[in-house]
Amino acid sequence: MNDSEFHRLADELWLTIEETLDNYDGDSDIDCEINGGVLTLSFENGSKIIINRQEPLHQVWLATRNGGYHFDLKGDEWVCDRSGETFWHLLEEACSAQSGEKVSFR
Repeated sequence: MNDSEFHRLADELWLTIEETLDNYDGDSDIDCEINGGVLTLSFENGSKIIINRQEPLHQVWLATRNGGYHFDLKGDEWVCDRSGETFWHLLEEACSAQSGEKVSFR
């Protein structure tokens, strides 16, 4: 994958997250802010989730209250380089835990 393709795929990831949260109809308010290559999700309880691009490695990094994760693209899925879990699974778990209600991106 070249840098242009990495940025296109990361942009698609950011857009999916932003659109999902714009249409989220749960009781909790989850704010989404994009600043450069960093996407920040802010929760009512003051916690945050940070998602950023690591262009030199062509990775997406996810920082949650429960830990940090690094994802490589395998086929059409971002997969954690340590646990093998998918990006969407870990993001849903973290958002659900930090908002106190079920959050789904699928």
